[in-house]
Amino acid sequence: MCFCVAVRWPKVRSSERDDAMFMTLMGTVVIAGIIGYASERTGWTHNGILQSMIICIGGAFLFYFIRVMFGVGFASPGMNAIVSSIGALVIVPFHWRR
Repeated sequence: MCFCVAVRWPKVRSSERDDAMFMTLMGTVVIAGIIGYASERTGWTHNGILQSMIICIGGAFLFYFIRVMFGVGFASPGMNAIVSSIGALVIVPFHWRR
């Protein structure tokens, strides 16, 4: 005897959630870049504009994926981007300086 399970795949896949996640990721990158640029222009950091933006974007990516995987974070994705960017700017340069 053969016991087969029929799986019915939906004909139209809802992509609203995927679109929202993509837009949140792009917004996170933009906010992190702005914070990196602003921190360098105001004199808060002395890494260089490109380096500060890379540090901020890396920290924001890391925190974004932690939020997606574990659900840890603040209520708004914008606040997550701001806090993670500032946190990365504080942690990374001091970690490598003597």
